[in-house]
Amino acid sequence: MVKETRKTIEFAAGKEISLETGRLAKQAGGAVVARLGDTMVLASAVAYGEAKEGQSFFPLTVDYREKFSSAGKIPGGFIKREGRPSDKEVLTSRLIDRAVRPLFPDGYLSEVQIICYVLSADDENDADVVASVAASAALMITGAPFQGPIAEVRIGRVDGEFIVNPTITELEESDFNLIVAGKLDAIVMVEGEMHEVSEDEMLEALDIAHAAIKKLCAGQVEFIEEAGGPKDFSFDTVVVDPALVQKVSDIASDKLASHIRQPYAKESFYGGIDDIKTMVLDALLGANDPDNGSEREAATPEGWTAGQIKKAVGVVEKDIMREMILSDHRRIDGRSLDEVRHIWCEAGYLPRVHGSSIFTRGETQVLASITLGTKKDVQPVDQVFDTTDRRFYLHYNFPPFCTGEAKFLRGTSRREIGHGYLAERALARQLPDQESFPYTVRINADVLESNGSSSMASVCSGTLAMMDAGIPIRKPVAGIAMGLISDGKRTAVLSDILGTEDHLGDMDFKVTGTADGITACQMDIKIEGLSRDVLSTALAQAKQGRDHILDKMLETLSEPREDLSPYAPRLTQIEIDTEFIGAVIGPGGKVIQGIQRDTETSIEIEERDGKGYVTIGAMNGQDAERALAIIKGIVTVPQAGEDFEGKVLNIQPFGAIVEILPGKEGLLHISELDYGYVDNVEDYLAVGDSVKVQLLEVRDDGKLRLSRKPFLEKPEGYVEKERKPRSSNGRGGRDSRGGGGRGRDSRGGGGRGRDNRGGGGRGRDRDRNRD
Repeated sequence: MVKETRKTIEFAAGKEISLETGRLAKQAGGAVVARLGDTMVLASAVAYGEAKEGQSFFPLTVDYREKFSSAGKIPGGFIKREGRPSDKEVLTSRLIDRAVRPLFPDGYLSEVQIICYVLSADDENDADVVASVAASAALMITGAPFQGPIAEVRIGRVDGEFIVNPTITELEESDFNLIVAGKLDAIVMVEGEMHEVSEDEMLEALDIAHAAIKKLCAGQVEFIEEAGGPKDFSFDTVVVDPALVQKVSDIASDKLASHIRQPYAKESFYGGIDDIKTMVLDALLGANDPDNGSEREAATPEGWTAGQIKKAVGVVEKDIMREMILSDHRRIDGRSLDEVRHIWCEAGYLPRVHGSSIFTRGETQVLASITLGTKKDVQPVDQVFDTTDRRFYLHYNFPPFCTGEAKFLRGTSRREIGHGYLAERALARQLPDQESFPYTVRINADVLESNGSSSMASVCSGTLAMMDAGIPIRKPVAGIAMGLISDGKRTAVLSDILGTEDHLGDMDFKVTGTADGITACQMDIKIEGLSRDVLSTALAQAKQGRDHILDKMLETLSEPREDLSPYAPRLTQIEIDTEFIGAVIGPGGKVIQGIQRDTETSIEIEERDGKGYVTIGAMNGQDAERALAIIKGIVTVPQAGEDFEGKVLNIQPFGAIVEILPGKEGLLHISELDYGYVDNVEDYLAVGDSVKVQLLEVRDDGKLRLSRKPFLEKPEGYVEKERKPRSSNGRGGRDSRGGGGRGRDSRGGGGRGRDNRGGGGRGRDRDRNRD
């Protein structure tokens, strides 16, 4: 029976996490609520002691879910409830899974499920690392054969100072976003992004993380003891009989050793291994030869089945390969420990996409393509802790044919989401800022062949594709996957690992970066932990390999192309005062819709940091220039004395209404049409005519007075009368030019009628010309 227990653990200066059990979800094998600030996560763990019959792998499942109610939100969309997991939830589930999976014993094949619910979410503390601590404590309570506890922390760095579990606000200013998982004596998992940091800075971050992890793990041990200790738990393991392994070794070790040392190709290598397995089966179970009427026995006299014999062959193969690497420093494809496979690249392979490249390293190949879009193409984000839309995203695809398999094509797998996000993080900080390059960028990375490190090939191919697309990236990025073989005494770090070396080795450590520093990393291990010395060696060797790969990439394309693809949209962005945003949009969107229709462009307006930004998307430069001219006209403030080429919109008896800029109209009064007497405006102008005018005055109410006279030859002896600014709110009415008239535009004596320019008459439009 689990006691109701609460414990607070201080893991860094001023940082505490509290654990609670015995109150919620008591029918689960273990249930713990972890709290950091006002963020609370309930983690439950259920573990079985017996494996299902025929089970051949460890069925651990981890599910992390963020409840919108935890932040006082209602999910968007029509259904209004949480549905399929978001990418953030999938990635957090993977972070927990990758940290706990290697800490279960070999041969434990019983089902284990961990479910983490975010129950409360504050604005500053993300729940992902909190969930891992709760999950570890819940697993410990179940009594399952978990060699924990583990803890995860996030490391940030602001103004040169490292921060353990930075707040969301601090993370925005940080050049580190690194999640580290570990136990009391070792680090077990690493993942994150950085802004071109050095290997020494990376190691310093890991040291700081592990110091906090040890405090969290020690606190969990005390917490479990206070809660009554782990529950009683009995379990079975499925292991290959050592006697069978020895028997298979006697039969096949020489053939396996010879085969492993032959010239390497993936297809022939695995085909040869299959042939050796068949040979061993024939030796132990008899040949399966229908022509002679002989059939293979179901089991040996010792009870060894065909499945067990094949596993024993795999054990012997693994031992031979590992010993060859540790003793001879020779790998199965003949390379040295730090040697990178042959590389070839090609940029611009696809003619109609906005940018493309092929990156091939050994038998791993990725085809990347770029699509440039507008703000309408951003990836909307509606999550508990993050609502910032993504203007850059990378989609990684791993079809079955890339490994020579035939499978159904289903939805995007967790692995594809995880590998794609790693490659995306590796490249994201190298994109230009939104003000100088307002495009939305999508990279589609298709793995066409895979034999190790396809995610790192996606980084390399993605870099070349962006350069081919003409994206002015800050620096090119390359990536490499490092491996490890260790028997506890001897250690070998491998550069650019094969799929077989990943499968039979102890570590997969992916590192990406520019020539100046690391931009992202991901580490998964299969042993109980890694020492600092091994990590230091791996990072140094990774830099050497990364620089070599980067040089090969730059031989193909040394810098971004000067121009975008002719099939890419042309985006032009201008900054405007926020007071003009309404004018550009117009009532009910009338103005902006008209511009888009007339110029065949798409226009987007947004306000950022107190400034207005207008982005124009067009398929050619001429359309973009037309739209830009119209918008500049709308937001331009005309000044008195400026000349304009206007368009006549309307004719009235007293003058013409002329548009001098898009959305800006003024009055060209009849008296300003010519130096002499003008009887009829239509004798001079017609609707639609272009006319050159000068702006005489901008009145207090914003109305514009125009004149055509400055562009006409002045009559001999003509003296221009002094122009006096006219008030828009005087008692004499609008445009009152004369004596005591009260009507509009009264220029003469005491007349009261509109536009009365003469004496005391009351009729309209008399004596319109003063000169």
